Parts: sequence; C-alpha cells; structure tokens
Amino acid sequence: MWEDEVLVTARRWVHGWELILGENDATQVRTLAHAESQVRDYLDTIDPDVDHSNVKVFLVPEEGAEEIRLAQEARVEAEQAAARAAEQIRGVVTNLRTVRGYSLSDTAALLGVTRARVSQLERSAKAKADA
Repeated sequence: MWEDEVLVTARRWVHGWELILGENDATQVRTLAHAESQVRDYLDTIDPDVDHSNVKVFLVPEEGAEEIRLAQEARVEAEQAAARAAEQIRGVVTNLRTVRGYSLSDTAALLGVTRARVSQLERSAKAKADA
C-alpha cells in the first residue's frame, strides 16, 4: 500500500496536528517534529506485515504550502550563490597572492577581510586544488 513514500497533509486542530494520509486514513500528533515517526507507526498498525521504516514521508501543511515551498527554494538558491561566491573569492585570493604577488595585508585590505581570513581562504583553495 505505502511501501516507498506517502504524502501527508498536516491539519491543525486543538490538540496538535491531524496527519491525513488518504481519504480514510489519518492519525494525530501533538507536534510536527514527531509526525514522520507517527506516520510510520500508523502504517505499521494498519499494515503490520510490511516494514515501513524506510518510507519517505512528505509532510505538507494544509495551509501555507506555497509560501513554504518558495522559502525553501530561496534558501537553496542562496546556498548555491554562497557556494559560488566562496569559490570565486578563493580564486581571487589565489590570483592576488600567487600570480600577482600581493602581500597578505594588501590582499586583506583589497577584499575587506582580515589577514587571518585571507590565510584561511588560501588554505581552503590549496586543499581544493590538491583534492
């Protein structure tokens, strides 16, 4: 029945959350932090012959799902941009220090960071190059 994944709609109610798995299947939980384990326990109860420990639970709130999705996408985009920026700054540090021969102090002043940060970026760039 639900051997790989299950979409669960979370609906608030006075004692916590109702977790709706389908038209005739629902369970309850006080906080959403325990929703996945509660869903698996519920699945074990209605279908005890199947191991549900690896079932992927997709939890969706009854209200606000779109704004949560947009916020999660924005977070992922920001993380990707931060990774690209980190790669770029390591490249700039390598260029300034190794190719152009700028001092640690001058490189730090140009980038608006501390000398310690420049050293850290150099080590990080070297470790990535050696990997």
